[in-house]
Amino acid sequence: GAAAAGDAAAAAGWPNVVVAYEPVWAIGTGKTATPELAQQAHATCRAYLADKVSADVAAATRIMYGGSVKPANCDELAKQADIDGFLVGGASLKAESFARIIAAKQS
Repeated sequence: GAAAAGDAAAAAGWPNVVVAYEPVWAIGTGKTATPELAQQAHATCRAYLADKVSADVAAATRIMYGGSVKPANCDELAKQADIDGFLVGGASLKAESFARIIAAKQS
């Protein structure tokens, strides 16, 4: 049943898995996906996990968004259902910016 599937997922190490998604066109460009586009990509990743592994694993896996996350866009990205956190690049080098991004996902 579902408990056995959950136990099997835990035994396979899935609770330790984190998936990071970043659009290839965002790498090093300073461009960010719209919240809707980022959500769609994350939902697709989660659906893939549900189909290929299990619904429990898909629900429990943390899927992070990386793609020029900054204080100006983190709130809208953080509101998306399938974005569980951020993979922060350059904004992590400034403590105030990084703290603001962290706060966006904590609220």
